[in-house]
Amino acid sequence: MTRHSAAAPSARARATTLDLGEFVSASPSSFHAVQESARRLRAAGFSPLQESAHWSAADVAGTRYVIRDGSLIAWVAPEQADATTPWRIVGSHTDSPALKLKPNPELGRENLSQVGVEVYGGPLLNSWLDRELRLAGLLTLRDGRRALVSTPPVLRVPQLAVHLDRAVNKEGLQLDPQRHLQPILGIGEVDVRELLAMHAEPLDPSGHLIAEGVVASPVDPEDIVGFDVLTVDAQAPALFGAHEEFLASARLDNLSSVHAEVQALITIAGGGEEALPAAPAVEGPAPIALLVANDHEEVGSATRSGAAGPFLEDVLVRMHAALGGDEASRRRAFASSLVLSADAGHAAHPNYPERHDPVTRPRLGDGPMLKINAQQRYATDAAGIAAFTAACERAGVPHQHFVSHNAMPCGSTIGPITATRLGMTTIDVGITLLSMHSAREMCATVDPLLLQQACTSFLRG
Repeated sequence: MTRHSAAAPSARARATTLDLGEFVSASPSSFHAVQESARRLRAAGFSPLQESAHWSAADVAGTRYVIRDGSLIAWVAPEQADATTPWRIVGSHTDSPALKLKPNPELGRENLSQVGVEVYGGPLLNSWLDRELRLAGLLTLRDGRRALVSTPPVLRVPQLAVHLDRAVNKEGLQLDPQRHLQPILGIGEVDVRELLAMHAEPLDPSGHLIAEGVVASPVDPEDIVGFDVLTVDAQAPALFGAHEEFLASARLDNLSSVHAEVQALITIAGGGEEALPAAPAVEGPAPIALLVANDHEEVGSATRSGAAGPFLEDVLVRMHAALGGDEASRRRAFASSLVLSADAGHAAHPNYPERHDPVTRPRLGDGPMLKINAQQRYATDAAGIAAFTAACERAGVPHQHFVSHNAMPCGSTIGPITATRLGMTTIDVGITLLSMHSAREMCATVDPLLLQQACTSFLRG
């Protein structure tokens, strides 16, 4: 095995990763991730559009964004954009595996209040044990309002003591999701809706958090008629390692990609500093740089705000129509467009080397991966490899490859779904993680900056 000399991450890489940590902390749910992304975009001069409004050419020009539930689309359209202008699209997802609150969550035994949960996505169930958990998500109210909720640490799923399960270290931990994963909330009876109402922040009619300093009507527990609320790890993100070369954090899959793409789009709009070489001169107009962050990837994407739903196609069709195009010109624009689907992937694990391909060994700190699969579970093809390689070379960013061990089932991303819906050349990439789908994952401190730089270069065209 080749050993590399240790080196501390650069100040810039460290600052980017600490900012990723702040982004994760502000984004305990997909709905919060959209709010935090929109907040950063507004600070950089982006303006919101409503899906229910008419869109004119002036409306889609410049820097805009649209929110649909836990999903967001934002773009930078150059002044000369018209019906022939292609898109450069970066995509990711806002959701992460978790335990989701059931609609009638009150449980209790042994004079302890518990909340009923079900499994969302494919979490490492044991990682939700013996850690303090928060509740976070969206509330819907009787009067039609919506509210975000994020509680302090209120829950814990205690593991059975080894004295009562002597075989656990020999035979392995077996968890029944119905019997063993219901978190403890308090002693005696606790009203869950009252707890949620206490920590709710109402949204304004456009779907944004009420502006700071504006007094919002409080949420009455009796007015909560529905909720999409999940458990989230309460521990703050933190750097660690001999030279702080690692980040430990919840929801790196896939907020690491959302953060990189939001910051890349802000840079394209002129609102961020990015020490990259100037884009090479090309004939014709610059592409429309667009970001899509979909919800529900962890459960298959087949929702109105997921990648299998119509959100992205709806926005692209409406943008193109506002620019004066028809269906034929739209198809030509789609044919010359590219999509970069960014979703975190697996680094080779030092304790389980046999679980990875014997030759292709993606490593923490070696830059973003090109994710390739013969069964098209990832959308990357030879043309996409060339496009991403060129973007990385322009940015001076190293990159590596990922393929699965042939005996291991391969996951998937929004990439193949987006390629199927739109017919655009699509590339699957992502930073490397260890402990993926744990309540607390880890990445290399240098990788978030490298992914952000690669996305910026890709969006420039």
